[in-house]
Amino acid sequence: MQSTDLGNKESGKIWHRKPSPASRDGVIVNIIHSTSDYHPKVLRFLSVAFDGSGDCLIAGDHQGNIYVFDLYGNRFNLVQRTAQACTALAFNLRRKSEFLVALADYSIKCFDTVTKELVSWMRGHDSSIFSISVHASGRYAITTSSDTAQLWDLDTFQRKRKLNIRQSVGIQKVFFLPLSNTILSCFKDNSIFAWECDTLFCKYQLPAPPESSSIIYKVFAVTRDGRILAAGGKSNHLHLWSLEATRLFRIIQMPTKIRAIRHLEFLPDSFDAGSNQVLGILSQDGIMRFVNIQTCKLLFEIGSLDEGISSSVISPHGRYIASIMENGSLNIYSVQALTQEINKPPPPLVKVIEDLPKNIPTSGDVKMKMTSGRVLRPARCKEHKTQTRIIKQDLTGNLENKENELSDGLNKKRLQILLKGYGEYPTKYRMFIWRSLLQLPENHTAFSNLLDKGTHVAFLNLQKLYPIKSRKLLRVLQRTLSALAHWSSIFSDTPYLPLLAFPFVKLFQNNQLICFEVVATLIINWCQHWFEYFPNPPINILSMIENVLAFCDKQLLQHFIDHDITSQLYAWPLLETVFSEVLTREEWLKLFDNIFSNQPSFLLMTVVAYSTCSRAPLLNCTLKDDFTYFFHHRNNLDINVVIREAYHLMETTPADIHPDSMLDAFVALTKGQYPVFNQYPKFVVDFQTRERERIRNDELDYLRERQTVENMQAEVDQQRLEDEAWYQKQEELRKAEEARREMLLHEEEKMVQQRQRLAAVKRELKMKEIHLQDAARRHFLKLQQAQHEMELRRLDDEIERKNYTRNQEVFAKEFREDADAYRQKVDFEEDMFHKMIETDQTQTGNAKKVIEEKLAKAEQACLNTDWKIQALHKQKCDDLQRNESYQEMTKLLRKNRRKEVELLNAMMEEEAKKWKEAEEKEFHLRAEKKASSLSDTSRNWFLKQELSAALEHAERPFSKAEESCLRREQKASGSLARTSQLTDISGIDPSTGLPLRRSTAEWDGKKENLLKKVRDLRQRLTAQAQNRHLSQSLLAT
Repeated sequence: MQSTDLGNKESGKIWHRKPSPASRDGVIVNIIHSTSDYHPKVLRFLSVAFDGSGDCLIAGDHQGNIYVFDLYGNRFNLVQRTAQACTALAFNLRRKSEFLVALADYSIKCFDTVTKELVSWMRGHDSSIFSISVHASGRYAITTSSDTAQLWDLDTFQRKRKLNIRQSVGIQKVFFLPLSNTILSCFKDNSIFAWECDTLFCKYQLPAPPESSSIIYKVFAVTRDGRILAAGGKSNHLHLWSLEATRLFRIIQMPTKIRAIRHLEFLPDSFDAGSNQVLGILSQDGIMRFVNIQTCKLLFEIGSLDEGISSSVISPHGRYIASIMENGSLNIYSVQALTQEINKPPPPLVKVIEDLPKNIPTSGDVKMKMTSGRVLRPARCKEHKTQTRIIKQDLTGNLENKENELSDGLNKKRLQILLKGYGEYPTKYRMFIWRSLLQLPENHTAFSNLLDKGTHVAFLNLQKLYPIKSRKLLRVLQRTLSALAHWSSIFSDTPYLPLLAFPFVKLFQNNQLICFEVVATLIINWCQHWFEYFPNPPINILSMIENVLAFCDKQLLQHFIDHDITSQLYAWPLLETVFSEVLTREEWLKLFDNIFSNQPSFLLMTVVAYSTCSRAPLLNCTLKDDFTYFFHHRNNLDINVVIREAYHLMETTPADIHPDSMLDAFVALTKGQYPVFNQYPKFVVDFQTRERERIRNDELDYLRERQTVENMQAEVDQQRLEDEAWYQKQEELRKAEEARREMLLHEEEKMVQQRQRLAAVKRELKMKEIHLQDAARRHFLKLQQAQHEMELRRLDDEIERKNYTRNQEVFAKEFREDADAYRQKVDFEEDMFHKMIETDQTQTGNAKKVIEEKLAKAEQACLNTDWKIQALHKQKCDDLQRNESYQEMTKLLRKNRRKEVELLNAMMEEEAKKWKEAEEKEFHLRAEKKASSLSDTSRNWFLKQELSAALEHAERPFSKAEESCLRREQKASGSLARTSQLTDISGIDPSTGLPLRRSTAEWDGKKENLLKKVRDLRQRLTAQAQNRHLSQSLLAT
């Protein structure tokens, strides 16, 4: 048993030498997958599936590595890494290179083994998928999990139907019946339904199993014809159902050591028409037993207690069994090796009793010629041409012809009797009989050495000469011809060798070793003396055929001679194609059953028999083309008649012209190494080989030169094409550039237009925004202006109220002052009058007292005058500062008062009128005051004159002092008048012209209020200026 470790390789050979499975276990190869990491471990295979041909299988391990194993081509390839365990596989889709894999994430993916690409990804299950069943057409697939089954269309990879069930009833398996349009659904309550795939119509339901068998079905298998269903479970009983009659027709009881059945699989057979009779039963002990369900006989088993089987799959043609072992490896079994003992041919039905020879030489030796298929006769007189063999006589009377004994327990003479009785060998055992008749040695090593030399140069271009549609057949033919050419050099120059070998290659295409050895045995024995006149046809062999034809049918030969038809035209085409052109497959097999069972001369007799049996149509032919066509195409001829005629010619042909006299007896190929084949004119072949080698070398030189020239021409053409392509590309680039430029210009124009439209829209929006802002600003300014106007009116009202109040106060104060002054004056006059009366009484004291009072009054007047001057100066400074602030406020508010000019002018005119009226009243008041002051002065002056006259009259010494006192009083009264006048003038506001007399505290408070209002006004004007600048910048953009 060979073992192959996949390791980290992505491709390679499955086995490195020809597998020869033993009949006891039948293992072709054991495949394991181990990793070469730091901690080596074995990756377990989980699922395996065969394709439709049965020569290729696919397997996946628990890490998601999926391999394809080509058992015919001896190759394996890593086609996909899914990175998760695969729970089910299917490889028999409509597109042969695609396969389905169910993964651990409950999804189904479809991959291609050639391109290694993902074709589709299907989702829909909520639990692990344990089964994938594909329709016979490969169009539909059913995926089954424990809770649902889903029908998929593999052309569109869409879900077509979904089977919904109750949670209490689980699904065991849902699958297609082979070669049928029926779906079988099996549930955990032992109910089984059959459905029509297209309509999902329930065709039938199997009845419940008998109550006596308490078995719950878990595993199922169906024969290829879909007639028998096998079901098993946790029991040693196996139920067989007839799906046509829908009844249980047999219960098979397995041995008691089997407690549960884990898997069931029918073994296909090519000759049972789908009614499979052998069932594989995998039990809990890991052993798979194959039982005949009709005879209930155990045929063979695979696996053991030490190396148990986990699951198995059988190829569709029944040649291989792929089993996943419990240790995670994969075993490939050969069904042929396992059934070798079962399929042994039965013993022959005909037994031949041989008589003792009548003439027994005294010497105890009998000299006889040993031939197969003919009656033994004494050697002819031409002993130099016949091979003789001395055999000992059995004195007991039993003479055993040991030459007729073949390998594998067969007897050639008995086979000939069987062949004569039935006309052909059984189809099932034909290949086995041929191998025994030809005594093939099966030299694997020697044949491998020939194959290792590769394809012979003479057959490199075989496909051009023989365009075979099947690439596999062409490859096998090429390998077989190359092995023959490496075995003997003459075969590389034999033009008809492919025609000779092709029927055998087609017959043995699955076993190249047997094919090669059959062709080699045919050449050594049945093609004797064919190469003596090489490269011409074998004239000696054709002469033998002509002699036999002249003996049996002179008229036909004369007809050939009359029409210039030689044996190269009527015999050689049949020989070089070994009748494959003129016979069907069945006729050809029947003919070679007889050829391989007889001596090499039987082939030549068959050629003659073919012509004699066709004498009627041949005698009617007169043209050479008609003869050529006749011997190269199939004709209406019974092959059985031809074979009987060949046997007749073998028996009736005289010995002197019989081909047996010139041909050697059958010689089998030697064991271990193939014999040397040199039965050809070596000098001719060598000369031709040398000439051919020289011609080949010249041809190679010519080919090299021609290749060089062609390469140069190709380079020139390539360069020209590249130049043309470059120029064309440049032209295209230029055109494309122009087109692009035009497109860009067009796009730029569009962009400019769009930008213009956008700018217009922006401008409109900006204008609208500006208008809105302007309106809002105007509204705000109006509101602000109204507020300012209200504030100004309030201030004006306040100022007017305060002015009025102040004027009233000033007027009242002046009036009080005047009244006080008047009272003082009256009092003074009264005092003056009393003083004048009392002057006389108080002359000296009163004069001194008056003088002191006058001095005090003068000092007080000076102090008052200084205080008033300081107050006036301070008022002037305040008025100047207030003037400046008013002017600045006027400049700042000038822009906001453009629209108020008329109103202001009207107000100013009204104000001017008011001021003019006030001035007139003030002037009138001043005039009144002046007149009053003049009258007071004159009265004072009169009183003083009178008082001074009285004093002067009373006291002379004080006259001078009185005069100076009077002068000072006049000055003081003049200064007081001027001071009051200045006070009145300074009390007038420069902007309004109103007289203002305020105290220092009032003016300080109002100054602070005015400064605060000026600061607020500056801030508002600054904010308005910033908003105006921002709107101008937005308009600019």
